[in-house]
Amino acid sequence: MSENLSEEKYWSIKAGEVQKALLSRVPENEIRPRLQPTARLAELLGDPQKAYRVIHITGTNGKTSTSRFIERLLREHGLRTGRFTSPHLVKMNERIAIDGEAVSDETLSNIWNEIEPIVNLVDSELENSGEQKLTFFEVLSVLAFAIFADAPIDVLVLEVGMGGEWDSTNIADGDVAVFTPISLDHMERLGKTIEEIAKTKSGIIKPGAIVLTAKQTDSAMSVIAAKSKQIAEKLLVYGADFEVTASESTKLGQVVSIKSAAGSYLDLSLPIHGDFQSENAALAVAAVEAFIGGASQRIMDDVVRASFSDFSSPGRLQIVGREPLIILDAAHNPHGANSLVRSLATSFEQGFKIGVVSILSDKEALEILRILEPAFNSVLITQSESARAIPAAELGELARSVFGNDRVSIQANPEWALAEAKELLPKDLGAAIVVTGSVTLVGQVLKLKQIEAEQDA
Repeated sequence: MSENLSEEKYWSIKAGEVQKALLSRVPENEIRPRLQPTARLAELLGDPQKAYRVIHITGTNGKTSTSRFIERLLREHGLRTGRFTSPHLVKMNERIAIDGEAVSDETLSNIWNEIEPIVNLVDSELENSGEQKLTFFEVLSVLAFAIFADAPIDVLVLEVGMGGEWDSTNIADGDVAVFTPISLDHMERLGKTIEEIAKTKSGIIKPGAIVLTAKQTDSAMSVIAAKSKQIAEKLLVYGADFEVTASESTKLGQVVSIKSAAGSYLDLSLPIHGDFQSENAALAVAAVEAFIGGASQRIMDDVVRASFSDFSSPGRLQIVGREPLIILDAAHNPHGANSLVRSLATSFEQGFKIGVVSILSDKEALEILRILEPAFNSVLITQSESARAIPAAELGELARSVFGNDRVSIQANPEWALAEAKELLPKDLGAAIVVTGSVTLVGQVLKLKQIEAEQDA
């Protein structure tokens, strides 16, 4: 270590080198429908994904929030937990969490140094057989598995990257398979219909697993039910086996009551907004009941209350400012946009709302804008730092076709767009700025707010 660098800075630089090495590979939005390379890399490392039990989570929206709920409940039981989610908002380490905290730069760097020679070996094997070398997500998944095995952890809450059947995370066998709502997204890779997408996602169901699912369309439900009947131990469905029985919005979030297969949990304070979040919470409670006691053992009230009381879901209806009210929501597909619009109507005071919006080129931009239109008095179109972001001028023209000329402004720089939104926002009760449309935009703004907070400290 250089004498001129602090230990923290040194490891930060090393972690940056790891990220650079991973990002030089095929990006995660170009995931290859294959499992063998990931399985080969894991096998050479001693199959670290088999060193702990696994709860596996797939779906279209709500995966990360549900994963965070599940992990928090497990941790309150005294278990040492791992959590693997994607994408990250600010820093790649967020994706790999141990006991609720992002993995340290030092651990990330040290485990990478241990596995890198084996990664290079598998790359060579693939290229010699005429295949493409390991992708970003394939390597990241196994790196995470190795970090969790080294910790070591008791249980891993594992979010699928894309799909399920051929997703790199599927080399792990989940004791519990969890399905959040399935809708149309990533259709170029997962399928053109809900049935096709559900079939790909149902690939995470392993023999003897307990399966839990959120509310689904009939077409998705039939696929999940058929696969569960074939090989799973049991299937628990939202609305039949567990559900939110009451929910009341408050200024700080909501108070919810949940019925599950093993019992009821009443008047739980949940410090986050959105009816979809209370449904994610119910799904998480049911999943932990399934994991701990086969869905027949109720969780202690103190465990649930403590877990819910400090729960957070960064980038999902996250309030990062009060004067003015600034809300971040990473709605990046039609299902997410619909959830955002409903939540703005039910969880926040009515008033003038400005949307600061950027959308990626592989998303249904026009449909997302049409869904958002009733919720916003005006929109500021911007452009996130992602190479896939639709140019602000181009997205602005699409927005004008939906909102009309008078309700659309364009400011390509997100920081300036946020500043302009503050100038335009009236001082009315309920007035708010809502940053949405892509995970990368929300991540950028969250990073800006963190820098502001550090400067004010």
